[in-house]
Amino acid sequence: MLKSLPALLATAALMTQPVLAQTAPETPAPAEAPAQATPPATAEAAGAPSADTVVATVNGEAITLGQMIAMKEGLHAGSVQGLPDAALWDLMLDQMIRQTAVAQVAAQSPTKRDKAFLENERRGYQYASVLERVAAPEPTEEELRAVYDAAFGQKTEPKTEYNAAHILVATEEEAKAIADELAKGADFGTLAEERSTDNSSANKGDLGWFTADMMVEPFAKAVEALEKGQVSAPVQSQFGWHVIRLNDERTQTPPEFEAVREQLATEVRRNKVEAEIQSRVEAAAVEKTQGLDAALLNRSELLDN
Repeated sequence: MLKSLPALLATAALMTQPVLAQTAPETPAPAEAPAQATPPATAEAAGAPSADTVVATVNGEAITLGQMIAMKEGLHAGSVQGLPDAALWDLMLDQMIRQTAVAQVAAQSPTKRDKAFLENERRGYQYASVLERVAAPEPTEEELRAVYDAAFGQKTEPKTEYNAAHILVATEEEAKAIADELAKGADFGTLAEERSTDNSSANKGDLGWFTADMMVEPFAKAVEALEKGQVSAPVQSQFGWHVIRLNDERTQTPPEFEAVREQLATEVRRNKVEAEIQSRVEAAAVEKTQGLDAALLNRSELLDN
C-alpha cells in the first residue's frame, strides 16, 4: 500500500514505545506524587461503523475509523505481526491522539516550511493514489497478447536486444554540455541521477533490455548505430534531448508467451500509467514562469522567513 510520512512516523512510534517501556531505568518514587491526569472523555459509537465513524476527538478535532485503517495499512506488516487487534488499536489511537495534539500547535501558525512540505506530501500521495488505481486491474489476455506481439511480433527468428542508459534533458544546450562532461571523464550514472528528467534517473539512467522497435525512432536509430560502451551525441525525440550510452547487446530468440506473462503484465500496467500521466498533463493548462534562476533551489532560508 501507499506510504506517507504520518504512516512512517506511526510505524516508528509503534515499534519504539514497547521497547522504551521495557528498557527505561527504574527511578525512585518522588517525594510527592503528581496529580493524576484526567482520563480522556469517552463516547459511545452510534450506528453502523463507516470510514467517517469518530473514534476520538482532540480539542474538537475528529480522529476517524478511516484514518485508523489507513494508518494500519501504512504500517510494515512485520512491525505488528502477532499483535492482537485490541492492543494494536490502543497503540495506534494513542499515537494518533499524540500526533493530533502536537500537530494542532503547528496548525495554529504554520510556517512556510510547514506549508511547503505538507503540500508536497499531499500532492505526492494523490499522484501515487491515482496511478495505483490505474495500475490495479488485472491485465486481460488481449492486453497481454498485444504487448507480446508489439515486442516480438509473429516472428520466431532471433532479435537483437540492447541494454542502454540515457540522460534526458529539455534542451540541446543542456545535452551538449552533458556530452562534453562525459567526454572529459564524468561518470554517466552520476550525471543521470543529477540531471535527467526521466524517471530512469533513479537507476542511473538504466533502461534495461529492449528491442529497437520498442523505442521511438530517433532513439532506436541512435542506439543501433552505437558500439558497446560508446556514448551518443545529443539525440532529439518528442520527449526531449537524449544522451545515450550503449551498455551491451545480445541476440535473443523470442520467449514463449507463458514464460513472460508476469513481465507482460508489468508492461501493460506501466503503459497504462504512462498513458494516464501523458493524458492528464496534455489536458492541463500548464504555464511555466520564465526567468527564475535554478540556483534558487539552494536558498533554504526562504522557507524560514
